[in-house]
Amino acid sequence: MRPLKIVVLAKQVPDTRNVGPDAMKEDGTVNRAVLPAIFNPDDLNALEMALQIKDRVKGTEVIILTMGPKRAADLIREGLYRGADTGIMVSDRRFGGADTLATSYTLSMAIKKICNVDLVVGGVQAIDGDTAQTGPQTAEKIGYPQVTYIEELIDISDTFAIVKRRLEKGVETVKTPLPVLMTVSGTYDECRPRNAKKVMKYKYARTFTELEREPDHIKARIESDKSLFIPEWTVEDINAEHEKIGLPGSPTKVKDVENVVLTAKEAKVLNSNDTDIDLMMGELIGSHIIG
Repeated sequence: MRPLKIVVLAKQVPDTRNVGPDAMKEDGTVNRAVLPAIFNPDDLNALEMALQIKDRVKGTEVIILTMGPKRAADLIREGLYRGADTGIMVSDRRFGGADTLATSYTLSMAIKKICNVDLVVGGVQAIDGDTAQTGPQTAEKIGYPQVTYIEELIDISDTFAIVKRRLEKGVETVKTPLPVLMTVSGTYDECRPRNAKKVMKYKYARTFTELEREPDHIKARIESDKSLFIPEWTVEDINAEHEKIGLPGSPTKVKDVENVVLTAKEAKVLNSNDTDIDLMMGELIGSHIIG
């Protein structure tokens, strides 16, 4: 079997799983300054899927692709620590303010520039938006078939893949031709930990922007080992049309944001016996909460 070229779509997101009282601004938007930036959880599951394929198929190349601000290079280094071969950062102020339509267009243009990609994988959704739209929209723009909500890789060759996907009322086994784009669920295998040897090597990986601020000995190290250089692509590098990126390419508009604060009211302690459960069900039905 020939080696595969796999692109992992990854996003750096604020850690909305640990939200404190200062996590929201007065206007209802996320206060990113007080939330740590992390590797989107579902994207880590997608990375694990790519690395498992790399383990099966000798010579397979795993490329992390992310679109974001300059600090998103941390995400690429994190992917390299866990076993990815290289990473590409798509970063330009003109990409700012993009909705899923503009983001998927930008990612599709980067994938086309990478060329000859057999498999594109990404998380089902990002925890800062939860739209689950970017993956499918990217598939449409690059002309790949798509399989979503993957929770198990059953088999793969250089012409097809067999996967299990989660549905609302069960599971479905799908055989799809390659190339294909897949979105991976959080129920997939947890991503493997960092590899100590790779951390020692790739902690020196830098983008061109980062390299400009580094001392000479770091520059010399990267000059002697090109695998430590992280490509940084702009609008011109991916040949994107200006009216399709960033704010100009984003038809989605937020008309209003409401900050909802949940407060606890009455609480009841129930025992695990039939009487208490029957009483609770009766109250819920009587209040038209269920039934």
